[in-house]
Amino acid sequence: MRKRILFICGSMNQTTQMHQVSRHLTEYEQVFTPYYCDGIDELYRRLGWMEFTIIGDKLASRCRRYLEENNLAIDYRGKKGPYDLVLTCSDVYMQKNIRMNKIVLVQEGITDPETFAYRLVTRFRILPLWLAGTAATGLSDAYRYFCVASEGYRDFFIRKGARPEKIIVTGIPNFDNCERYRTNSFPRRNFVLVCTSPLREVFRGEDRVAFLRRAVEIAAGRPLIFKLHPNENATRAIHEIETHAPGSTVFTAGSAEEMIANCDVLITRYSSTAFVGLSLGKETYSDFDMEEMRRLTPVQNNSAAANIARVCRGLLEERKQ
Repeated sequence: MRKRILFICGSMNQTTQMHQVSRHLTEYEQVFTPYYCDGIDELYRRLGWMEFTIIGDKLASRCRRYLEENNLAIDYRGKKGPYDLVLTCSDVYMQKNIRMNKIVLVQEGITDPETFAYRLVTRFRILPLWLAGTAATGLSDAYRYFCVASEGYRDFFIRKGARPEKIIVTGIPNFDNCERYRTNSFPRRNFVLVCTSPLREVFRGEDRVAFLRRAVEIAAGRPLIFKLHPNENATRAIHEIETHAPGSTVFTAGSAEEMIANCDVLITRYSSTAFVGLSLGKETYSDFDMEEMRRLTPVQNNSAAANIARVCRGLLEERKQ
């Protein structure tokens, strides 16, 4: 029988990354699942209290639609195991039924800032990592290997406490060949692009008015285009933009990467799209330290999915000692 791989997906970025890796592992049986949880957290999900996360019904449904549209086999919650290998997009929550498996963790993109919650989690290790959001990525030590975006990120995760021998610089799909976005059908050119973050939707708070005013100031009369995050309250965001950045164009759908390729200036807050802007040489603004962002920018090797697949293949074919 062929060996079996379970791909645990999440957001559309995470899901498409997993799909890209799977295309280089076609000799194995492949099964996919939206992100899921256990125990009391599953009760919270059913009550609708997890909608601000990749566990919530909104993102899980979006993930499932993508999997179905691409004719990918689905085993929700990985119940049809056992599996010989699990690829997961996040280790801040480790599902009970995969903890004894060989696991490969794949970095999604930028991680959350190290807030007070992060400091609590790293000081009191009995607290769940998910309290710190993606800032705690890599700290579970439950994986065999952690595939990361760049040498800068390897150093970054080691500083946080991840074990150096487990971290492999592969690049990450969706961010390993940003030049491809220059070939696109987006009709606009020479504008200032603002990619928003759903901070309020995840209860982190944001002074959106100040952010909009800063965008207007940076634009200095140039055309402003806003690309809203898919998890954002679009009705509220559009009203705020119309009030504080009148005359701007707002998109709730479409490829942010293609818009970035055509813009002159990119403004973000805590978004991986900043890496696309930096990789394409755009004037880029972010709430993160920009010098550090340049060190962290994913390698442009156009082979991240294949590199991650080689890591997986090595684990699947290793002989028992």
